[in-house]
Amino acid sequence: MKLTFCGAARIVTGSNYLIEVSGGKYLVDCGMFQGTKDITRLNYKPFLFDPKKIKFLFLTHAHIDHSGLIPKLFRLGFKGKILATAATVDLCRIMLDDSAYLQEKDTERENRKRARKGLKPRETLYTKKDAQACMSLFKKIEYNKLYTIDKNIKIRYRDAGHIIGSGIIEVFVNDGGEEKKIVFSGDLGQWGVPIIKNPTLVDDADYVLVESTYGDRLHEEIGLRDDLLLKHATKTFKRGGRLMIPSFAIERTQEILYSFNKMVKSGKFPDEKIFLDSPLAIKATEVFKKHRECCFDVEALTKYKNPFSFPNLVYSLKSSDSIRLNTFKEPCVIIAGSGMVTGGRIRHHIKHHAGDPKNEILFVGYQAKGTTGRYILEGARKIRMMGQEVMIRARVDKINSFSAHADYKEIVRWMNGFKKKPAKVFVVHGEEKSSRALKLKLDKVGFKCYIPKLGEKVEI
Repeated sequence: MKLTFCGAARIVTGSNYLIEVSGGKYLVDCGMFQGTKDITRLNYKPFLFDPKKIKFLFLTHAHIDHSGLIPKLFRLGFKGKILATAATVDLCRIMLDDSAYLQEKDTERENRKRARKGLKPRETLYTKKDAQACMSLFKKIEYNKLYTIDKNIKIRYRDAGHIIGSGIIEVFVNDGGEEKKIVFSGDLGQWGVPIIKNPTLVDDADYVLVESTYGDRLHEEIGLRDDLLLKHATKTFKRGGRLMIPSFAIERTQEILYSFNKMVKSGKFPDEKIFLDSPLAIKATEVFKKHRECCFDVEALTKYKNPFSFPNLVYSLKSSDSIRLNTFKEPCVIIAGSGMVTGGRIRHHIKHHAGDPKNEILFVGYQAKGTTGRYILEGARKIRMMGQEVMIRARVDKINSFSAHADYKEIVRWMNGFKKKPAKVFVVHGEEKSSRALKLKLDKVGFKCYIPKLGEKVEI
């Protein structure tokens, strides 16, 4: 059996792993590369395999760095089945459609530049038609149920506690009469998050691929994050400013809304507006409501009939609603995508309001290397965005505890759930520094770890 690390090896994004056994080829995830120009160019390179020869794709969850190249895979001839949980399928329907829209718009802008330079136009990575058509390949599966895929493969999904529908995938591989079990952690969530269940511990595995996004960092305690969020909001309001929160549409936005809901209903939050200015996040929130019984934690199920609706909250669905916010004079909170400031409506808010020191940009999620969000967070006082230079005079801060990713203590906690140590642990889905830090921590507690390179093939 061979395993190829086609993405998310020594980088965070582009999750994509190829399993080859006699009689079949299978993929786990098919994600988009995000970050610097050198990294995003990888999206346009050929796959390290023939899409037509892939029998099944096992998808851990809907985030674009795990699912975003599925329409490209389809476009290039993949016609196998894509297995995912029901919530993941529903999220992919809106996420991939939105991603395709952005691909088309970005290609239009790029080709206008190319035309002015006399260059050939660039073909879009994929279209909305591709994104919609590939959904016919999805098949919904349930947590904790063993599925026989074919004579070579059986799989079982466990709740990863990362976002709704996210899965840890147990893959049972029969290669030449010998069965081996590989566990793909996907992205692991934190323990104790109110609207999502805890990550599932797995008893045994021969090999494990474990994420290391926060392999070198710790989050603040979950219980402190509401207080931190309230502190940032009230301080900004006292200055007469607006608190701008770049937020991922799935999970992060819903966690923040839940926190604001609790503050508003307890009377702690000032009487100011909270604008959710993200059509994708609004659609994703409807998916959360649909799957609340199978995915919500006990607190969210029992305390709130609708965790994402409260008096101060205003949904800004239309672009005209978003534009009007630029002239809104009162202190407020604006939650908008994208979470790394690489696209979406948050760029417009930062362009118009980052120059005012009354305002604040508050990051609540991971900022990949090379993204606009990373530059701002690391102290850039001038950025180039949307064709112009933008001065950053607003305050800049972050809250780590809203991350949907486990920190290194929680990853080690999950790994210690294996009652028998795996033969080998592959540390993936992290920048090299964080992967190395996690490897050292896991080595100390008795695991044999290896950090694969992008494109590396190993025999197991």
